[in-house]
Amino acid sequence: MDWRNLPPLSALRAFAAFADTRNVVAAGEALGVSHAAISQQLRALESYLDVALLDRTGRNLALTLAGERLAEALLNGFAGMIDVVDEITGRQELRPVHVSVTPTFAASWLMPRLSKFRALHPVVDITIDPSAKVVDMAADGIDIAIRYGVGPWAGVETEMLLQSPMVVVAAPSLVGDAQITNLNDLARFPWLEELGTSEATNWHRRFGVPRAELGMVQVPGNLMLDGARDGQGVVVTVRDFVARDIAAGRLRELHVEDKAGAGYHIVTRPGVQRAWVKAFAAWLRREAREDAKARINQAQS
Repeated sequence: MDWRNLPPLSALRAFAAFADTRNVVAAGEALGVSHAAISQQLRALESYLDVALLDRTGRNLALTLAGERLAEALLNGFAGMIDVVDEITGRQELRPVHVSVTPTFAASWLMPRLSKFRALHPVVDITIDPSAKVVDMAADGIDIAIRYGVGPWAGVETEMLLQSPMVVVAAPSLVGDAQITNLNDLARFPWLEELGTSEATNWHRRFGVPRAELGMVQVPGNLMLDGARDGQGVVVTVRDFVARDIAAGRLRELHVEDKAGAGYHIVTRPGVQRAWVKAFAAWLRREAREDAKARINQAQS
């Protein structure tokens, strides 16, 4: 490795901070310097490499293709270095457990149960990131992600947490008792869809959405099921989240996709996990097992 080819570390740090925040002011705040110092370092890095890393033609700075490639390498590299420094100095255990979940999972499953974990581990700080975006766990500093699919996925470790099919549901006040023989029968009703990449995204890609005569409304995931219960639209969601609504007659199950192996997975980075990350993952497993037992007992009663 020829270390002489590397640009100054200060310039690389400034560029990585900008790539992470996409804003010179925010990058300066992250590094504790002025935005002018960030701008100076960015220009110095481009001059050193003799490569355009930033597109300055618009109102806001944007990364060029070369800039995106360098940003990806730096963010992954710096994230790894920060983790190692935190680990060998003991600071890693003090960091909050950073959990990435989709808004629907957060609202329907995780948040109603989180007080149980807090009671068991009151000193553990937790950061819940309810985003539909598929994250880069290393670059974004995510300890645990919970994602729906079949799995496994490359570069991460996965295990099934909650297995449940996708269903299409709607309130009786919207669809009445009409016989639904195929998805095209639902074209005359409005649809609700979660913003961003969500549990239902792949379903929509496989089956398509009937061209709704009354349109498609995109809403945050925590509002989608409330809208469905109020009769505002047809939705695609995970059956476990609406099982009680279906049983109580608040929602009708109009279609079910029984895809083997589909469900929510605990996703972590490879390697040894921090103690509190392992504790959170173990708690997730216990909650899922208790849910499964409760469903079996309910079915037998």
